[in-house]
Amino acid sequence: MSDLSTSPVSRLFRTQLGFQPKAWPFEEARKLAEHVASKPAERPALLETGYGPSGLPHIGTFGEVARTSWVRQAFTAMTGRPTRLLAFSDDMDGLRKVPDNVPNKEMLSAHLGQPLTRVPDPFGTHSSFAAHNNARLCSFLDSFGFEYEFASATDYYTSGRFDAALRRVLETHDEIVAVILPTLGPERRATYSPVLPIHPKTGQVMQVRMDAVDPDAGTVSWTDDNGERFETLVTGGAAKMQWKADWAMRWYALGVDYEMSGKDLIDSVRLSGRICRILGAPPPVNLTYELFLDEHGQKISKSKGNGLSVEEWLRYAPPESLGQYMFNQPQRAKRLFFDVIPKATDEYLSHVEKAAALQSRLDGAADEAEQAAATTLCVNPAWFIHNGHVPAHAGSPVSFGMLLNLASVANAETPEVLWGFLARYDASVSPQTHPTLATLVERAIVFYADFVRPAKVYRLPDERERTALADLSQALAIYEAEGATAETLQELVFEIGKRHGFEPLRSWFGCLYEVLLGQSEGPRFGGFIALYGVRNTIALIDAALIRGGEA
Repeated sequence: MSDLSTSPVSRLFRTQLGFQPKAWPFEEARKLAEHVASKPAERPALLETGYGPSGLPHIGTFGEVARTSWVRQAFTAMTGRPTRLLAFSDDMDGLRKVPDNVPNKEMLSAHLGQPLTRVPDPFGTHSSFAAHNNARLCSFLDSFGFEYEFASATDYYTSGRFDAALRRVLETHDEIVAVILPTLGPERRATYSPVLPIHPKTGQVMQVRMDAVDPDAGTVSWTDDNGERFETLVTGGAAKMQWKADWAMRWYALGVDYEMSGKDLIDSVRLSGRICRILGAPPPVNLTYELFLDEHGQKISKSKGNGLSVEEWLRYAPPESLGQYMFNQPQRAKRLFFDVIPKATDEYLSHVEKAAALQSRLDGAADEAEQAAATTLCVNPAWFIHNGHVPAHAGSPVSFGMLLNLASVANAETPEVLWGFLARYDASVSPQTHPTLATLVERAIVFYADFVRPAKVYRLPDERERTALADLSQALAIYEAEGATAETLQELVFEIGKRHGFEPLRSWFGCLYEVLLGQSEGPRFGGFIALYGVRNTIALIDAALIRGGEA
């Protein structure tokens, strides 16, 4: 991200006093800049994301890394200071339950309570269940081009990186317990300790009362369910910390400056922050983001596997569209289901078009013009999604929604069908010259087959609609040979709707979508006619009129 520190956006921060872009990553970056202001400028600001590998990685995890990366990008542009992003996996946690969406459940059930890095991989591809899920996470992050460092809790515990912090936990053991006990029920209060020793015989993470805590020796003494007493070192991976204390210990040990988290962890952030201060360090800056909901309005879950996976999203749209979805209003709850994909994709394409125009204005611009372009560019989601510079090939001359409608009307089963229409619409486009469009064409075919085609329901036109459709067919015949622009065709569609008394005019467009396309919503119809072809559109209208006449 070093190039961001010398970009036109970064120059604005150095030359324009009070320059404060409104995009949410910059708002977060300002909080982070205040947090690290007293620390040496050469020390990298440490941003962290957490991942629980008890289930397969899902879009919520992906979104946290993406959003944190954008805060990092804004911070770099704003301050020029170095940064690190640590993607931390809590893979020493005990397996609490068997996820619903994995094979070999019986095998996993035999390892309940053991650290995830000691649980066999049910997929049979890695050394442990955690290793499998960690690899999945990293492959997704790598495919999106994130710059990050992966960290394993098991590695950090066993290598000794946490040893000094763990001894500090023992020194403040009673203070930490006093913070947590009021939040627990009577049964848990009787046994709570921030320390979870690993049973030397069963390998399970033990949630038991401590008989004794010895900060000088760095040990805890405890008794298992069989009455057998043990003395365990808290260092070297022989024990781990309980959730809220574990989070705080990590912040303290590593000097974490920024970490965002979901709305369901508000209380945990507050308590972990108190524990971090007890240990002797300020907690990091935090952003609370809203949760993603599935099609039923329920919170998505790794173990349930509801909502969308990253693979499923990428089956239907390019990864940048997922970035667009994640960028929008992180503090607002959003549905995360298949029907949000087309809108997110076209939002991304719209922002790319605007960002590309701003970038072209920056080339060779005078100071004042450069400042105006950079001011607008740095609040554009595409600027964040593409790490400060939108590639020339990122845009598309045709929207994803338009391609879906074209596939729907043409009953397209292969990309070649859509390219036939596209070539006639614009002879300069091809998969080679427009790689983003090529990706959209491929994804549109799949999305159409899986979601659009099964949901298509055509209705018959009423008398007024039949008359208006016949009028549109006749009017289009004028342009069959000579052609017309999308804007001219759009004006024609508007004119005919007004002529036949459709009020409001959206009822006329509703007729076009429902009668001709078999769906409740659709594209800007003039652009659709230009792409599908005037002659084909006339045939489409005439076929609908014949269906209506036969009824």
